[in-house]
Amino acid sequence: MTTFASGTDTLTRDALTVLQPGFTGTTAPDWLLRRLGEGLASVGLFGRNIASPEQLVALTAQLRAERDDVLVAIDEEGGDVTRLEVRAGSSFPGNHALGAVDDVELTREVAAELGRRLAACGVNLNWAPSADVNSNPANPVIGVRSFGADTALVARHTAAYVTGLQSAGVAACTKHFPGHGDTAVDSHHALPRIDADASVLAERELSPFRAAIAAGSRAVMSAHILVPALDPDHPATLSRPVLTDLLRGELGYSGLIVTDGMEMQAIAATYGIERGSVLAIAAGADAICVGGGLADDETVRRLRDALVAAVRSGELPEARLAEAAERVRELARWTATTAAPTADGEARTDIGLVAARRALKASGASAFTPLTEAPFVAAFTPVANIAVGDETPWGVAAELARLLPGTETGSYSGDDAARATLEAAGDRRVVAVVRDEHRHPWMAAALDALLASRPDTIVVEMGVPQASPRGALHIATYGAARVCGRAAAEVIAGV
Repeated sequence: MTTFASGTDTLTRDALTVLQPGFTGTTAPDWLLRRLGEGLASVGLFGRNIASPEQLVALTAQLRAERDDVLVAIDEEGGDVTRLEVRAGSSFPGNHALGAVDDVELTREVAAELGRRLAACGVNLNWAPSADVNSNPANPVIGVRSFGADTALVARHTAAYVTGLQSAGVAACTKHFPGHGDTAVDSHHALPRIDADASVLAERELSPFRAAIAAGSRAVMSAHILVPALDPDHPATLSRPVLTDLLRGELGYSGLIVTDGMEMQAIAATYGIERGSVLAIAAGADAICVGGGLADDETVRRLRDALVAAVRSGELPEARLAEAAERVRELARWTATTAAPTADGEARTDIGLVAARRALKASGASAFTPLTEAPFVAAFTPVANIAVGDETPWGVAAELARLLPGTETGSYSGDDAARATLEAAGDRRVVAVVRDEHRHPWMAAALDALLASRPDTIVVEMGVPQASPRGALHIATYGAARVCGRAAAEVIAGV
């Protein structure tokens, strides 16, 4: 049983309880263990904290030795956003691929197997799924993280994902409320704005969250976006009309409200993380996510002290902070008492590859002869958004090299991409791999030039397939997970 440090008063303990910080390294630092003893109830894990499943098991055991009911959270969406397999690529396709298949039972199975793997490693809170309706094709941060652009499709798959994940004893955290799909700005860099009117928001953005709440989602994550129809003055994370009046009141949600990362520029550059955290709790949030970028004891101390000072000055009601802390403890109790299934027959270790194969769409396949000789793979590589990161490999080269030994690859971007590809490829067959061609004019121009010179080029689109299919064979994978690359490579090599 957890024993708190005797010198920690209730107010300070509550201020620590509502924080979800990160840290660096693959073992828990002394400062983090000390804070757990003082009242910290949650820890967030990122790719930098994970080297192997065995190491992760040891890490979560180390945390629980200090506090047995600690919430261990992770940003494991599967697909492009993976922390468990950050250096290899995910064994699960992401939401867009699951939406493309549109089989809710498959989505439930994928989420259940992902949850099983998380639970086996000691993780009990997943900052997923994304319930955003990707209504803006130019969205720079959601894209393949969304189940799609159709509201009803997103709603049914969000509910299935929540059900599957929580069947494994891992709490779902549905995000990014009230919906990040209709944005053209990445909230990691600036504050996005959605100018849809209230009726559109109710029918489009809010529908998947209603479905998630009905499915019993244990947590909901707020978005750092300004929605004037709901609150013209404050981003959703800091808005009482959005978090308390809408989410709690109108939608009837009673679980944990978690903020998106407070060090993201949409909040940090405008309010600062201390002021932002106080405003978020006052607005109705229960947990402050921080640690993707700021991951040290000083950050925890600053936020703890800001919350304590706000209560003592009368700016933040002590009862609101206490209520938030109690919701964190309530979720911790749920995770501690919800056992994951243990029967071997329930594990579907191949379900991710099965889903990736089903999602794949090939245009021109009837006239295509599979390759028998090693090709040259040209990856036209855009700048990765922060949610995805640049640590995780993507593409089809590694999987093609396994099937067609001798396959070589290069990464290209900008105006010189086509010329550099042709020079490197020589007389080998070219496989051009793109990601969101419709969002990158240089990428479309590179494909134009490449296909003009080499019309037998195979094109693999691993982002949102908005551009018209072209090439001798065009494959849409609906995501860049490792299993999506494998499914594409199998079609190219005819296996």
